[in-house]
Amino acid sequence: MTRLIKILFLFIFFSLISFKGFSQLSISYYSSTLSKIGLGYNFNDRFWSELRLYSNTSISDITPEVVICYNIVKKERHNIYLGLGGNVNYFTGFVLPVGVQFTPIEKFERFSLHIELQPTLDIESDLIIQSSWGLRYKFGKKD
Repeated sequence: MTRLIKILFLFIFFSLISFKGFSQLSISYYSSTLSKIGLGYNFNDRFWSELRLYSNTSISDITPEVVICYNIVKKERHNIYLGLGGNVNYFTGFVLPVGVQFTPIEKFERFSLHIELQPTLDIESDLIIQSSWGLRYKFGKKD
């Protein structure tokens, strides 16, 4: 089962990076017990994806995570999103991120804050509930 998840993870990752003409790139930081950094891009104003790496682990436990998210609520200064993805290594399984992203200062619309709750179904363990807050910076054109 672990091998199947790794193959699925690689397929999703290479599918995401093969898109031409990115709508908008972003970088993110998630602060929690196991912090994450992310590189993402928006397909359009509703769908976006992100490759995340857990950063508070040892070198042997570096854990990549790929998520695809949908903005359920899309407003000028905030979004509420729901996603689906997977991760391999320290955790190996499926993730379901649910979060709010908001821009608190209108003049700095490229910067946003986010709060996320992420149930993780680790196939080698059990259900893990992770929560985080963080920052996101968007490059390129406004979505």
